[in-house]
Amino acid sequence: MKIDKVIFLIILQFVLLTWIFLVDIGNHPGDISKWALYIIFILLSTTFFMWRIRYLTQLKQLDIEIRRAINGDVKTRLLTNHDKELNEFVFSINELVEQLEKVQVQSIKSEKARKGILSGISHDIRTPLTSIIGYVDALKDNVAASEAEKKAYIEIISKKANGLKQLLDELFHMAKIDADEIILKEEQLDFAEITRESFIEFLPDLKKEHMDLKTVIPEEKCIVTADRLSLKRIIDNLIRNALHYGREGKLIGVELTETQTDYQLLIWDQGPGIAEEDVIHVFEKMYRGDQSRNHRYGGSGLGLSIAKALVEKHHGNIWVESIPWERTVFGFSIPKNNSSIFN
Repeated sequence: MKIDKVIFLIILQFVLLTWIFLVDIGNHPGDISKWALYIIFILLSTTFFMWRIRYLTQLKQLDIEIRRAINGDVKTRLLTNHDKELNEFVFSINELVEQLEKVQVQSIKSEKARKGILSGISHDIRTPLTSIIGYVDALKDNVAASEAEKKAYIEIISKKANGLKQLLDELFHMAKIDADEIILKEEQLDFAEITRESFIEFLPDLKKEHMDLKTVIPEEKCIVTADRLSLKRIIDNLIRNALHYGREGKLIGVELTETQTDYQLLIWDQGPGIAEEDVIHVFEKMYRGDQSRNHRYGGSGLGLSIAKALVEKHHGNIWVESIPWERTVFGFSIPKNNSSIFN
């Protein structure tokens, strides 16, 4: 164990003072003033020695607490004392440990979310693959008794394969967003025209589900600075979500409105809606509140989280409001002057 240099010097000073005091007193026994002066110096040396010992003890305790935090006990907090300079150090260390605790909590949440996502992905990939393999085997073994039945099998295989492709596409896109590899291309876009284009593409699906479409879209141009592919994906994901969960209401609505700072697009349906406890979670990855509806209608659980990430990249906001069987609205905004995101 290394000897503290300051303590060594204090001890050396104390020994020398004591030695000089004894020698000098022996030669001049009657000089009381010198006695008092030597005693004061010796007491000061003793006081410095005690202060140094206390200071080193405090540092040792701080070292123990810091190592405890390093080893994972992020609940540790260092205690202050009467040393102002040391207290500043203690406050800084406590702030650092507090940040470490927040990182640890976030890490635990992220790990839990990652496991949930992997579990969900595994299920969503395995289920359609099992169906595809089953129907392919049935066709190979000539289980289908008629051409109509074979055609139905092929239709199911096609539907499952397309759903699987969509899931993999969303997984790929979500991975690119998480890695910050999405490159936004600056364009002056007509928000109204892109909205109309998106809904036109979904007209066959609306017809198939016997759903009516109610639109409130301005005839004049609604110009925004945005990335075309990202804006299109946001709208498509929200339309697809309304189709999946609002089909029982038989109606989908779209409203494009203007404010002083942005344009807001609302896509709504009159389906069963979203439970109050699920509303705050709908934009989380792989979150699906009503599992029975998801298994029936499909959906990867990634569409809304992708939409949210892309909206935020455009400095916009996204939200949801739901009154079951009356009106469930997913809305998002795109700022009018949005060129800063491309700089």
